[in-house]
Amino acid sequence: MGEAQALQDPYVQRFVEMETQKQRFQQLVHSLTDKCWDTCMGTPSNKLDSSTESCLTNCVERFIDTTNYVVNRLESTPASSSGGSPGSSEFS
Repeated sequence: MGEAQALQDPYVQRFVEMETQKQRFQQLVHSLTDKCWDTCMGTPSNKLDSSTESCLTNCVERFIDTTNYVVNRLESTPASSSGGSPGSSEFS
């Protein structure tokens, strides 16, 4: 099976979509880690003080809230209104 033919296989297409989503999620987590670290961490020590711990907790919670909002918004938007096919992304 050639590469072009393999990409037309629905199973292969779904697998590629899933792997792409995993990669995007991992990039998002790394970005969150960097942002929360830069925002909340002063000088690293062997123990987190309460204000740093609170900052990190709030940062992660806002990330989760935002992610849930975006996912719910995307799920409630019909694929036809985005002008793309199901599984396509405007965020690439």
